[in-house]
Amino acid sequence: MRHVKAIASILVMLFIIIIVVENLEQLSKTLTLRVDLLFWAQKTAPMPFYLVVIIGFLFGIFVAGFLGIFERFRLKREIRRLSKESVEKDKELNSYRNLPIVEEKIEDTALVETDQENAS
Repeated sequence: MRHVKAIASILVMLFIIIIVVENLEQLSKTLTLRVDLLFWAQKTAPMPFYLVVIIGFLFGIFVAGFLGIFERFRLKREIRRLSKESVEKDKELNSYRNLPIVEEKIEDTALVETDQENAS
């Protein structure tokens, strides 16, 4: 399985390299990004398109990682809650296991008294 992942990774990288080489002219074109809101206007310096793509990719990785951290904390909290609940249920189950069996003794005593009355 490890070899399959390595081969798949190499093929994906090769595919990306082919796309970049074939579209180098379009990716090298410069562009300027603008944000024009009612209260704020901003314009970037001219930059190549491939830089915009790389920045967008890295921003996506950052956001996904940040969301992954929150998900991990949520799951840790859930694991802690479930573990605590499991310990409580184990304690309750053990308390039921350690209860004395009283009903059988009462029945045995009642049977002995009934047998003695019938014998008389």
